[in-house]
Formats: sequence, structure tokens, C-alpha cells
Amino acid sequence: MTHLVTATSLIKAYGLTNVVFFPQHPIHGSADGPQPTSLLSSVGLPHSAIFTSKTDLEHMYEFGFNPTTLAGLLGHLGRPFPYETRAWWPLGYLFTSLIAVDPESGRVYSFPESEEHYILLHRDVESLLFALIELRKLEVDHDNNVAPEELSERFRRVVGAFDPTPFADEESQWNLSLEELEHGIW
Repeated sequence: MTHLVTATSLIKAYGLTNVVFFPQHPIHGSADGPQPTSLLSSVGLPHSAIFTSKTDLEHMYEFGFNPTTLAGLLGHLGRPFPYETRAWWPLGYLFTSLIAVDPESGRVYSFPESEEHYILLHRDVESLLFALIELRKLEVDHDNNVAPEELSERFRRVVGAFDPTPFADEESQWNLSLEELEHGIW
């Protein structure tokens, strides 16, 4: 399967030391369906101030703590979670939302802070990675004083052309973050 997002494009945006590569896992999903493990192990995930993907190693070895599943992570934190999400993999935090992937479907979801529900955020891991690369470009341009409204419009257009899912729910982390950008909260 050919992907538009590559390790090179992610490293170019975030730098080598800010990309986390996952270990190889058995392939999940059907032969025609999404395979998040291949992207997570070959392309990786970025780690930055806005998207944090590194596991907190301080708690890694506590008895009963398994940070590789939502049940393990959220159970350890004392946060409730829907039963059907217990085997999903936490990928990191986008602003204040926990981001997780359903390894069977490949879909990416966000769990807003202090909420028990989840929101479909991306059709697959590649879409998440594409959006995170565009987010890094937005951050750089924001630091170079490009107008927030222009940045927001460009992000919606470019990311929405790749996958409209990130903007489908009014309460998605992407919509909320872009609204904050437009109002000068960044």
C-alpha cells in the first residue's frame, strides 16, 4: 500500500529527534483495509508541544499499568471509557484531547478532556499524520506573523481536501483549536 505521508515528510516537518517510531506489530485490519501498524512503525508520530506522543516512562513500570491500550491507560488514570474502546491504542494528546486509534478499523478518535465520549477525528492514521504535518507548517507560519484567519482557512482547505472527517463534528479538537487560533488565544 502506497502512502502519501512518509517518514521523510514527517522528519522534515518535526526533526528526527521529535519523531517516535512504534515497534513492528502483527498487521491488523483486512488486506484491503487500513493498517495503522505499518504507518506507526515506518513513518512514526511527531512529538511536539501541541501533539505529545511519548509515553510517560515514569509510570511505565508501575504494577498493572499498561499504556498500550486505552483500558490500561485510562484505567490507570481513573478515567472512565466506553467499553468498546478498551483495546484501542492511545497515540498521544492533541492539545487537551487524548488521541487513539482503533487497530481493527484504523479510524482515529479523540477523547476530549473531562469527557466520557469520543469523537471520530480521522478516517485513518495517515490522515492524522497529514494533518499534524500541516499543523507544524501552521505553527511555523504563526510564529512568522501570518494572519491567524489565513492560517485557519488554509489548514481547513488543505486538510479537508485530504480528509473531511477532522471538521465533520463541531466539537472536534481541530475545529476548537482553529477557533482559538482565529480569536488570538494561541
